Amino acid sequence: MPIKLTKFAFASLTILFLIAPLIAIMPLAFTPSVILTYPIPSWSLRWFEELLTADAWRRAIINSFIIGTGTTLLATVLGTAASLGLRNRLLFFRGTIRTLFLLPMVVPAVVLGVGMQVLLARFGLTNSYVGVIIAHTVVAVPFVVVSVTGALSGIDARIELAAQSLGAAPTTVFRRVTLPLAMPGVLSGAVLAFATSLDEVVLTLFVAGPNQRTLARQMFSSIRENISPAIAAAAFLFIVMTILIGLIVIMSRLALAKRR
Repeated sequence: MPIKLTKFAFASLTILFLIAPLIAIMPLAFTPSVILTYPIPSWSLRWFEELLTADAWRRAIINSFIIGTGTTLLATVLGTAASLGLRNRLLFFRGTIRTLFLLPMVVPAVVLGVGMQVLLARFGLTNSYVGVIIAHTVVAVPFVVVSVTGALSGIDARIELAAQSLGAAPTTVFRRVTLPLAMPGVLSGAVLAFATSLDEVVLTLFVAGPNQRTLARQMFSSIRENISPAIAAAAFLFIVMTILIGLIVIMSRLALAKRR
């Protein structure tokens, strides 16, 4: 019993240590003051109104959704396809190829940003939505690969072999057996890809133009110019969106598990 209490206390303190900065910043989104300070004199939605009315913040929010959605779709398709290909045990240098897919997770963002800028400039895709989506997809695909690979590793191959033995075509096996079983991993990878796109700043600085300014980049620019409570309001939206997306994924996984 004392060991369980110790583990519970340690886990609680660790969680508190991780979320303490979020707890500290979230109430400041509702301050009417122009500076970030405690105690809060009163409660106000002034800075949320600024996010929705100021052209720079409104455009940044819209751009984040456009780029995040495009990145999520592209990264999920590519990451899922890569995970299915890496599942083949007869593939030569499978471990090396998997490592190459995961390289964007460990390569410094500045190095990756310079490389993406040079590459996209050759194709005339700098300062465009397509270029930003491609750049964000490069750093989002590894998260999808890790998530989907973990889900595929938990699938019993005998189930797919049974479907094939009953005459199902490979596309039917994938659509009716493999994909539904791997769907929790696919959904988790999609959420991670969207979160990665929302949070990406360095690559956006290198490849995006004034019309592709995302919410994260706008927050970064605002911090350099002036620490405004609008940043706390934007952070509050980030946190709420992340929680909502996480809840949607959990509910989807529970629904899929119930169906199975």
